[in-house]
Order: sequence, then structure tokens, then C-alpha cells
Amino acid sequence: MRTAFTLIFSLLSLTIAFAQEVTLKGKVTDQNGNAVPFASVYIRNTTKGASANSEGDYSFHLQPGHYELRFKAVGYKQELRSIDLKENTTLNVTLGAELYELNAVTISATGEDPAYAIIRKAIRKRKAHLTEVKAYTCEVYIKGMQKLVAAPKKFMGADINQIGKEIGLDSNRRGIVYLSESESKLAYKYPGQLHEEMISSKFAGSNRMFSFNRASDAKVNFYENFQDWGQLSNRPLISPISDNALFYYKYKLMGTATENGVMINKIKVTPKRGHDPCFDGYIYIIDDSWRIYALNLFITSRANINFADTLRIDQQFLPIDSNRWMQASNKLEFSGGLLGFRLKGYFVSVYKDYDLNPTFSKSEFNELLYIPPKVAKNDSAYWNKERPIPLTQEEKVDYVKKDKLAAKRESKQYLDSLDKVTNKVNPGSLVLTGVNIVKRYKREFIHLDPLVTSILYNTVEGPALNYGFGVRKEYDSVTHRAMGYGARVRYGFSDHLFDANANAFFPVGNFYLNVAGGSDVVDLNSREPIGSFINSFYTLFERENYEKLYQKKFATASLSGRIMGGWQATATVEWADRKWLPNSANYSFFHPGNNEFTSNNPFTPAQDVPLFPENQSFKVILRTTYDFSSKYETYPFGRRYLPSDYPAIGISYTKGIRNIFGSDVDYDLLSADISKQDISLGMYGRTSFYLGAGKFLNTNRLYYPDYKQFSGNEVFFAKGGINSFLMLDYYLFSTPDKYIEGHLEHNFSGFFLNKIPLIRKLKLQEIIDVNYLSTPTLKNYYELGFGLQYLNIRLMYGESFNSGSNIHNGLRLGVSF
Repeated sequence: MRTAFTLIFSLLSLTIAFAQEVTLKGKVTDQNGNAVPFASVYIRNTTKGASANSEGDYSFHLQPGHYELRFKAVGYKQELRSIDLKENTTLNVTLGAELYELNAVTISATGEDPAYAIIRKAIRKRKAHLTEVKAYTCEVYIKGMQKLVAAPKKFMGADINQIGKEIGLDSNRRGIVYLSESESKLAYKYPGQLHEEMISSKFAGSNRMFSFNRASDAKVNFYENFQDWGQLSNRPLISPISDNALFYYKYKLMGTATENGVMINKIKVTPKRGHDPCFDGYIYIIDDSWRIYALNLFITSRANINFADTLRIDQQFLPIDSNRWMQASNKLEFSGGLLGFRLKGYFVSVYKDYDLNPTFSKSEFNELLYIPPKVAKNDSAYWNKERPIPLTQEEKVDYVKKDKLAAKRESKQYLDSLDKVTNKVNPGSLVLTGVNIVKRYKREFIHLDPLVTSILYNTVEGPALNYGFGVRKEYDSVTHRAMGYGARVRYGFSDHLFDANANAFFPVGNFYLNVAGGSDVVDLNSREPIGSFINSFYTLFERENYEKLYQKKFATASLSGRIMGGWQATATVEWADRKWLPNSANYSFFHPGNNEFTSNNPFTPAQDVPLFPENQSFKVILRTTYDFSSKYETYPFGRRYLPSDYPAIGISYTKGIRNIFGSDVDYDLLSADISKQDISLGMYGRTSFYLGAGKFLNTNRLYYPDYKQFSGNEVFFAKGGINSFLMLDYYLFSTPDKYIEGHLEHNFSGFFLNKIPLIRKLKLQEIIDVNYLSTPTLKNYYELGFGLQYLNIRLMYGESFNSGSNIHNGLRLGVSF
């Protein structure tokens, strides 16, 4: 009874408190009556505040009482207002342009602008300001909006008009394509540890999806030397107060002004070289403490950024106490276009309720992000009260329109109507892209292979058909857990061999079980270094049959998954009957030079001598990897572990067991590897490496398919991957003994070519590749490669050496993964 009474009393008190709140709203404009977008509104001497929207409108929900309000925006003079708030009130404010005076400015004897002395002091204090706050918590509100402002009517056969109707665009294919708000609690601990808990989320077009806004992504800190913004730039962006900023920037003092008792220096920053990854704009430095007061910076495509034409960033800071200032707001605006599409938008963040003396649990920062399952449960009434940035009229309309579309899109009738349109089969899909059949309501996805990759030619089978399909069924829409199956048939028109196999996968607890069985014609090299399509091309046009094949009848099962943290493991059991196959076809379109087909035995190219007798194999493969990562993000659908800063270590053990199901093999192979991708070296690019070694502990009985295989390459079209070679023979150097291999790749990310006019516009990246292999029969083989990369396509020139003697050289075109 007492508990019930307490609950009722608490609810009543909360209701009364909400009822007592009143609304303060208004518009922030400049002296010409134009809106001041995203102006900040804060209660004086607190970090509680709001922000105007893109049209200058602001709104506050406050308890009745007396308030001192501060209105400010970068480039405008701060305005203070006192108000006794008793009822809903409208308060419009005009901000005058900030007057920065150059009175009493001393020019040095060398003619150097006084801004340089200020910047040098800011650089010397950079690290102190970066580390002065060892820990904090705060609340963050983020709103993101992206708007399509132009689009073609058709794109790669797709009807953009029809797609636009489905996602709420107007008849000109314009409108908001992403609108979302989120509230988060953000925790920070030096150095660089973050934990974010999303408290609430609103996503236009779905009441079940969570926002893609991230407080951790929006945390931009110009006290860091570099800003690494992922795919936006191939190179890290340089802060105007980084340790080496004077090498990259020019500075000019625009004047000083006094605000809240401190003198602010307004400094214009300009890149010395337009192609460097640097910002233009203004940075505001507080005199004496030499900390950032505010900044208004932008970067353009001139600096070779990707996807965007222009990116603007505005930041404002507020004092938390007499010695420490924290970020009050952050705004990122962008515009850009590609292939006829034009997009613009923004992400704006408002910070409040800082606590600089928090306490944390030991494991708190293992979880970088937590999004609870019902994060999107709050309705419009909640958001009307909580959002610190009012919606514009366009955004209000978009929420209403998208909510109606969302309800419609979840109905079976609507989803079936979409399926009817998108599941049409035409000759183009049959031949080029494959047939995709989607059953949206049932969450089923069916794919049939395209004919262009299913028809192949090799000297073993002659013309051949290798055709398959796959089915995937998602049975949990929250966790995205799925199961599936597929099948494949293969027929050679010269050797008249028919093969068929099937596979299936499904979850078992936190793991996935994969099973497969049947028969197939497969590559002698288990790494499959050359694809069937490329081999068909060389066989028919160049009369060079690189791919060597054998027939495999098999049954296999594997269980894989994450054991804990960065520890993953896979266990595989396989039985196979393996039969070497001879050549059965001798046809090619052309007969260039002296090219002649070789046998299907890479060791006897002039004679089709069996490489191994027909045999049976039963083997167990165990592999485990650990990447030292304890960091993860938690979503409604489960955890996602993040890459570690440390290399990943892998250990593999393969045991061939004799006399099980007629197995002929008896061997043991133990191997280990260590690797790391994309190690950042700042302005000098990023490095990746792979080092592997292994040894057969027992070789009582094994055959060529059991050897340790390597990912070699002999043709112009190279297969990508950090542990691949540029020039190594596909088959000759596989080993039944011990081996050691190493691969080192460095991507300079345009460090050199960005200094060359015109060339820099191509956004090319310079690549250096070094590969090494040593076995008892191939001692000290190494390769040196140099090349260029555009997006994920790279052209490499390589040379290979064995004990100092050059073996091969040539160009390679490949795809980087």
C-alpha cells in the first residue's frame, strides 16, 4: 500500500512540475532582419541552453522564474537579456555584427602579422588545453538533416521518379532524405576513451529505426594535431593550431574584442597551398589563456576532399569554471554532388549539464556506444518538450509525411506491390546482374547467378556451365538473425562431367553452423588465386590455360563465431574424394605467338600425367584469432566489436586423419600469423602488414591439395588482399614442408602527387608493396611493387627476385579490399 501511494505521489508531482513549465521562444536575427541560423541561447553561468534552427527560431521549456539569457553566434556581438518568466513568452533578439578593432596592434620589425605571435602561444598551450580535463560527462542533443536538391530522372536503369515517390520526394525529385534527432549521455576519460548511451531517438519514416547520429562522431577537437574524418579525405586534416601548423597556414589578425571580461583575438586562417588538407576561415583565441573561444572554418574540394564540395564547421565554447572551457555547440554543414545527384545538409550538436568530476566503473569504456531496444519509443509530445532546436516548417512536414509513408510501407499489401515491381525478370538481369527476388513482408531474399559469370571455358571441361542460386531468410527483424541455403550445378561439355552441390547455414546459439556437400570441380590451389572468368578470357583469347582443376566429392561442416571479446574461432570437419582430371579441350579463338596450352599438371606442362592418384581425405581444421579488442558497440540487434589498435594474431591447426571413412591422409600442419590493416602514419599515409609461418609436423601421407598454398599471380588482372603476391606462380611453390611469408604495403594517400598541379585532381594514391616467401625449395623469394590507386582500383608495377636474381616483372591491375 505504501509503495502504491509513493508511486502515485511521484507521478502526481511530476505531472504538476511539467504543468508548471512555460515556453520561451523567439527569433534571432541580424541588424538587417535576416535570420541568424543556429545561434546559441544559454542561461548565464550555466551550460543549460538551446540553439536556434536554420531559420533563426529558438524555443525553451523552463520553470517560471528570473533568468539571465545569453544569445551568441560566431561573428556576432553577444546579447544579454534579463527576463521574469511567468507565462509563455515570445522574445525576439537582434544580434549586431561583432566589431573587432585593430587599435594598438604592433607590427613586428620583420613585418610579421601579430596573429603569428598569438598562434605560436596557442600552439604551445595546445597540449595543455587538450589534457586539462581528465574526465567529464554531459548530455548531447544532435539533429541531422540531409536534403536532395537535384537528381536525374533515371540512373543506371532505375526510375528515380518512382523511387522519389516511395521515399517522400517531390515531383522534381527534391526533398529531405534523412532527418533524425537523438539525445545521448556522453562520458569521456583521458586519453580518448568515450562511452555514449543514446537515451532517445527519432527517425523520420520509422518508429522502430534508431538514429545514425553519434555524439562520438560529432566530437571534433581542434586541440588534436589532426582530424581524421574517415572517407571524407584520403589524408588527415590539419588543425590551425597543430604543432606544425605554421608550415601549412597563413594567419592575419582581424582585430580584438572584449566579451564577458575576456579579450578575444579574431584571426583569419588561410592554407599556404590550396591543395593541402587545411581549412579556411576564422579562429577566435582568448588572450592570455590562448585557448579557442570559437571557430568558423571550412574546407573545399580544392583540398581534394571526397564526396563534398564544401564542408563548414562552427564551434562555440563556454566556461565551466574559471580555468576550464568546454564545447557548447558544434555544427557541420556540407554540400556536394556526384553523377547528377546534389545533396546538402547539416549535423548540429548542443551540449549541456557538464560534470567534470564523474566516477566510472572499470569496464565502462569497453562499450563505446549503447543503443537500447526501445530507444525510439518517445512520441511527438516528448520531443516538442525536449528538443533544444525547434523544427523548421519543412522538417515538421517531413516528419508527418514520412510517418504516414512508414505506416503504409509496413503493410503487406504495399510490400507485395513493391515486390511485384522489383521482381520482374528481364534479359539484362538474367545475363548481366543475376535475378534478385525479394519477398519483403516475409523477409526472404532469393538470388540466381547471372549467365555472364556462369558460362566459362577451361581446357579440362571445355565450355562449361556453373550455375547456382541462394536463399536467405531473416527470421528476427531486430537482431537480423538469418538462415539460408543454396545449390549449384556444373556441367562440362567436353569431359561430360556433371557435378552438383548444396549448402546451408543457420545459427546455433551465438555461432553459425555451415554445412555443404556434393561434388564440384575446384582449383588445385585452395586459395583460388585466379577466377574462372579471368581464366576463361586468357584461355580463349591468349591461349594460356592458367587454372588447374580437380574433381572433389565432399561433405563438410563448420562452426564459427565469437567466443568472447576479440577472440574468434572456427572448427571445420571435411571428408572428400579427390580425383585429378586431364585436359579434354584444345580450342581457343586466337593462337598468338608461340603460346600453347599446358597440361593440367603444373609440374609436367608438356604431358597430362596425373598429379596425384584418386584418394579420400578426412581432416579437421581448427583456427582461432585474437585481436586484443575489448571495445564494442551495443545495438538493438546485438553487439558489434570494433577493430583493435593492436595486430591480430591467428593460429591454425590442420589434422589429416587416416582410416576414417576410408581416408588415406595422415599429416599435421601448424601455422601462425600476425597482421594489421591501415596503421595510420598521419600525413604520410597508412601501412598494412601480414606475417605468416608454418610447418608440417607430420607428413606420413598427403597429396598436392593438402600442401600449403599461396595466393600467387601470373596475369595482368591481380587478385587483391594483403597476403597476396604480385608475380608468384600459382602452383609450383606450394609446399609440404615449412614456410615463412611476409607482406608489407604502404599507401602514401597522395602525399607526393597532391603537390603536382592537375595530377592532384585525380586523387591518386601512391602504393609501395613488398612481399617475401621462403620454403625449402624457394629460398628468399621477394617482390617489390610500385603503383597508383584510385578509389579501390590499383595499377601496380612489380619485379620479383630469387636470391638476388630478377625472375619476372610486369604490370598488375587489381582491386583493393
